[in-house]
Amino acid sequence: MYTTFIYDVDGTLINTELAILSSLQKMLKIDYDRDFGQQDLLFALGIPGTYALRQLGIHEMSIPMAEARWNYFTKDFSSSIEVFNGINDLMNIAQESEITQGIVTSRTSEEFTNDFVPFGLTSYLTHIVVADDTERHKPNPDPLLKFLEISGADPSTSIYIGDTIYDYECARDAGVDFGLALWGCKNPEQIPAKYKFETPFDVIKLLNQTQVEII
Repeated sequence: MYTTFIYDVDGTLINTELAILSSLQKMLKIDYDRDFGQQDLLFALGIPGTYALRQLGIHEMSIPMAEARWNYFTKDFSSSIEVFNGINDLMNIAQESEITQGIVTSRTSEEFTNDFVPFGLTSYLTHIVVADDTERHKPNPDPLLKFLEISGADPSTSIYIGDTIYDYECARDAGVDFGLALWGCKNPEQIPAKYKFETPFDVIKLLNQTQVEII
């Protein structure tokens, strides 16, 4: 029986794919005159922006400004960000069942505040770990280990729910079970997981100890 649900944010709780990729695409075109298709930028989903910009060959000294500009352009696409269907129900039912809920995300504190907090889901959360809280980030296990440290949660009764291979590797190396959020995942066949959830309502089945597909 799980007593702690830990969630990733992007692609798990909220759908930010269009906003993230479109704003990155726009920044690269305006500031660097570089054209990218969104398919070419999918690797940027699920990792800190600084990591993505390094992979794009942005000079290290220019990364803070490039990241700030990327965040600035995200506002142009903020209307496309939405909570996935079923997430409010999941978090409400988990809270009523006295499940501890928290977040481990690659977003910075500023990004989290700007793009997640307005949806009003933070009232369900007891602990939040953002990119600013650890030196190393997903897929390194440090963010999840930090969550376990500050929350006092038992890894054996905790589950991390995310949508990318980085989330899986983070959970695996932290000794925490992993559930794959198929509703936000792009390549599920390439990601091992103890559970593969078609919808947030499948996660609710864990509360009833109902059989969920185990891979």
